[in-house]
Amino acid sequence: QVQLVESGGGLVQPGGSLTLSCTRSGSIFMIATMGWYRQAPGKQRELVAEIVNGGTTNYGDSVKGRFTISRDAANVYLQMNSLKPEDSAAYFCNVRARRWGNSNYADYWGQGTQVTVAS
Repeated sequence: QVQLVESGGGLVQPGGSLTLSCTRSGSIFMIATMGWYRQAPGKQRELVAEIVNGGTTNYGDSVKGRFTISRDAANVYLQMNSLKPEDSAAYFCNVRARRWGNSNYADYWGQGTQVTVAS
């Protein structure tokens, strides 16, 4: 069973910074991407940032230049700087991966961590 556990959310003032962490447990054969998505009330879940196997990073347009994604073997991080009220949302860790003995990739999600940007 693959599990993802996020941490690091909270309340921060506009212009402030937060770092989100996601720890993965469970056996995986191959990871395609690790990343972060967010969902604000009444809105669709959107890509914030992802790292593709091999190291390429992709960012949502609204966070480019402010957020930085990084990873190590079992964790993925999101450094968020210059936060704005519109960054407020539930942030979800995502891993797209194949498990041992399975030829298909599947998406795995964490439970989410709330980020609120307000003065």
